[in-house]
Amino acid sequence: MSRLKEQYVEKIVPSLLNEFKYGNQMQVPKLKTIVLSMGLGRAIQDKKLLELAHSELTKIAGQKPLICKARKSVSNFKLREGMDIGLKVTLRKQRMYEFLDRLINLAIPRVRDFRGLSPKGFDGHGNFSMGLNEIVVFPEVDHDKVTQPLGMNITMVTTANTDQEAKQLLKLFGMPYKTDGDTSN
Repeated sequence: MSRLKEQYVEKIVPSLLNEFKYGNQMQVPKLKTIVLSMGLGRAIQDKKLLELAHSELTKIAGQKPLICKARKSVSNFKLREGMDIGLKVTLRKQRMYEFLDRLINLAIPRVRDFRGLSPKGFDGHGNFSMGLNEIVVFPEVDHDKVTQPLGMNITMVTTANTDQEAKQLLKLFGMPYKTDGDTSN
């Protein structure tokens, strides 16, 4: 069992049970999935960019990403229906906890000028989304191979009913949110 899964079972569940006064352990919110996605509009002109992003996202996630195709043709963007324009990976169970551990303890501290995650990333249903401008903050990524900046979106899907419950769950996992006194960005 991964370190964060053990932490969830031993520390986070009792803490949330006490804080939100749930009737039993099954009501305590948990992390369902983590979805990693990359939009690669520049891959229309440069096919090697898609291959590079595919290999790097595979290293980061530990499983192969799904290639997303354009649904509509847009002439202003020189985009045709069916062209490869993105990648996404859905992580569950063991890989999800391992990725979250690497994100919190290795990647986020390596982000330049980091002042905490914005609490505005919640969607009102207990899910949190954030973006990374550079994937080179992950130790798996070879800095020399990445010639263009590649960003990534990360969505954490929880079973929480409210944003407050989800924020407390992720905070107990170690997510570094901005404090209420910090109003910059």
